[in-house]
Amino acid sequence: MFKRIWEDIGCVFGRDPAVRSKIEVFFCYPGFHALLFYHVAHWLWEMGFRLLGRFVSHVGRMVTGIEIHPGAKIGRRFFIDHGMGVVIGETSVIGDDVTLYHQVTLGGVTWSPGKRHPTLGDGVVIGAGAQVLGPITVGRDARIGANAVVLKDVPPGATMVGIPARAAGPTAAKPEASAFDAYGTPSPDIADPTSRAVDRLLEEVRALKGRVEELEQAAAAKPDAELPDGEAETGAGEAATPMGRRAAGG
Repeated sequence: MFKRIWEDIGCVFGRDPAVRSKIEVFFCYPGFHALLFYHVAHWLWEMGFRLLGRFVSHVGRMVTGIEIHPGAKIGRRFFIDHGMGVVIGETSVIGDDVTLYHQVTLGGVTWSPGKRHPTLGDGVVIGAGAQVLGPITVGRDARIGANAVVLKDVPPGATMVGIPARAAGPTAAKPEASAFDAYGTPSPDIADPTSRAVDRLLEEVRALKGRVEELEQAAAAKPDAELPDGEAETGAGEAATPMGRRAAGG
């Protein structure tokens, strides 16, 4: 137990650039405090003391603002940054080295018994305000961007953004252990897939508009003198006759 608590303290380094010491983590990090309550509540839950486990979990929620159901299964080196408003449902399964930011929900979408909440693979990062709902699986090293709503399985290494969440680009390579993934988005240049599609459409419209302008300018630049002499004289003669004048005016 104490070895695991020490791991929970040490895992903050490399994931939070604001941390200065392990003493600071012990006294000032609500995510760490929530894990302490969880370990006690989960032990009581597994021993059959369900009501007492829920009570300990409720006390932890009042103290930290983080709600972790004692029935959830959480791996090693789990880190909740900032923490306020995090909700982790009863049948959630969380792998090792997972990071959650504030206002993340691992929730269910049905009242049916059985598995109702997500399963997170090792190394997953979920950004602030993201909602991961239902008995889905988020693959290893996946990233969920801030405020995304995830309703379907996420492949390993993918970065998901938007409502509903969609892949923001090709599957990313596994990040370095020392990398700082701010709020689940490893690059500020990653845009929403819908925004990228709209940008491509606008680029095509601009290209087509430029081509039309070129064709109009080319057509306007052709002088009447380029017509054969016979056609030019015939056209002029026809316009000079009464029938030609009526046709031109009519």
